[in-house]
Amino acid sequence: MSDILMAALLGGIGGLTRGVVGLLKAFSLKRRIIWTYYLITVAIAIIIGVFVGIIFDFDPRLSLLAGYAGTDILEGIYKSFAVQKVYVQNKK
Repeated sequence: MSDILMAALLGGIGGLTRGVVGLLKAFSLKRRIIWTYYLITVAIAIIIGVFVGIIFDFDPRLSLLAGYAGTDILEGIYKSFAVQKVYVQNKK
């Protein structure tokens, strides 16, 4: 059980690190911070860290890296499938 907790902790640290980078970027661009989104991405990073730890025999380095990169990968997938508005103008 301690291996799973270690993988979760390291995944969470990776996610927090990724989140801090995003927060610094948002602060520098003076954008609005969505704190629930931040907390959700850290929670997902913990889950990703655990699964990567289980799959790759609890290698702590991979859990940390998966927590950092995993939420970024999921965010990229989400943005690629996000619905965007398209305006069509009728010809006269």
